[in-house]
Amino acid sequence: MNDQTELIPVKLAFPLWKGILTLLFGCIIWFIPAPAGLAENAWHMFAIFATTIFAIIIKVMPMGAVTMIALIVAALTGVTPLTVKGDQQVAALSGFANGTIWLIGIAMFISRAVIKTGLGKRVALWFISKCGSSMLGVAYGLALSDLVLGPGIPSASARGGGIMYPITQSIATAYQSEPGPTARRAGAFLMLCVSQIDAIVCTMFLTAMAGNPLVAELARSQGVEISWTTWFVGAIVPGLAALILLPLALYFFYPPELKKTPEIPGLAREQLQKMGPMSLAEKILAFDFVLLILLWTLGDIVFSIPATLSAFIGLAILLVSNIMSWKNIIEEKTAWDTMFWFAILVMMANALNKYGMIGWISEHIVSYVDHFDWLTVFAILVLVYFYTRYFFASAMAHISAMYLAFLAVAISVGTPPLFAALVLGYTSNLSMGLTQYSGGPGPALFGSGYNTTGQWWGVSFLVSLVSLTIWVVLGGAWMNLIGFW
Repeated sequence: MNDQTELIPVKLAFPLWKGILTLLFGCIIWFIPAPAGLAENAWHMFAIFATTIFAIIIKVMPMGAVTMIALIVAALTGVTPLTVKGDQQVAALSGFANGTIWLIGIAMFISRAVIKTGLGKRVALWFISKCGSSMLGVAYGLALSDLVLGPGIPSASARGGGIMYPITQSIATAYQSEPGPTARRAGAFLMLCVSQIDAIVCTMFLTAMAGNPLVAELARSQGVEISWTTWFVGAIVPGLAALILLPLALYFFYPPELKKTPEIPGLAREQLQKMGPMSLAEKILAFDFVLLILLWTLGDIVFSIPATLSAFIGLAILLVSNIMSWKNIIEEKTAWDTMFWFAILVMMANALNKYGMIGWISEHIVSYVDHFDWLTVFAILVLVYFYTRYFFASAMAHISAMYLAFLAVAISVGTPPLFAALVLGYTSNLSMGLTQYSGGPGPALFGSGYNTTGQWWGVSFLVSLVSLTIWVVLGGAWMNLIGFW
């Protein structure tokens, strides 16, 4: 009997220097005495949280592994025990019972069905066939496709990288635009367009990006309730304006050499013909998609159906119709991974707020800026929050590290709470377009080779000025008109 066991090589899961650096960083903060007026558990929670964000930024291990270790440390030290008595502490596992966590996970399951059935590709090709006779029209076709798919696909990478990128690449190739001398014919412009468009669509829907429900959860800890409808209503006017104006701005700042693309609609129609008529699975999924949007916009108000329950209903339809099997759900590793680290980050953020750390930070910052009016302070906060994204390669790390503290400061200086929560939340997404590593489809789009780092950063910075103006000025006026501040 030959019972051979495969030997697994044992070695550290991370470079030793990264592990030592992270440990030193955490120990230094942990053993510094808590500042006056701050409880010891608040300071220790901050040490664990700051070390977690540091480890995520330098990529010691995958985010799920990093947050799991953080949870273990918090539980072992008693900062957030597994079970608590009374209301003076936060349970280490409390994040896993949070409905927002399940909302984003289920939306990610549903988004897999959109890609699996080919519905996402069909939608994109249909819009390209209608709008693609010019390069600017192609950009708008991509924008409309992303807009339609956005509410049900909570992943910028899945939409921009999985659906839009292959189509964009094929359009560029059709006009002999390749990385190098011919990049500016079409590809360089289109890749940047998809990056900016994806960031806008992420900003428009609570379920269009995994970080948005985290924003809503953090805002709730400051007493601000953000529903799916509230987020959408606040974003609809500046979002549509941005989808119209940002491709135009890119066309002006970074024009493609090729302006007319008369063959593209025909090529898109050919691809649609090859796909054949809509399958029954696509039709059921399209119905499910529309039903979800109706439930997310009206369900809570009219039928008292929370957004998370609506998502469960949408997933149940896909399971009953066998568009998604239970095996598909189990195998959706990205969704389960996101739910795991998302829950732990929410728990830590709630602990920081409950233990008084966020209040302490905001009080000290406010003491330096309280002689300014709230509008000036808030404008500075937005600019700092937006452009610090250059230092983060993860939307979640950026939101987790900065959103709650910035929101607390904004509210403390008199900024209307809902307005502050939404604008900072929208800014979390818009800043994804700044660099090729800021999140979303950037790595795939930049990796195509059509743009240099200098081109990407330079053009994206110019576009960011237009984007911020639209969202802060027009968006601010719109939110004032509808009574959000």
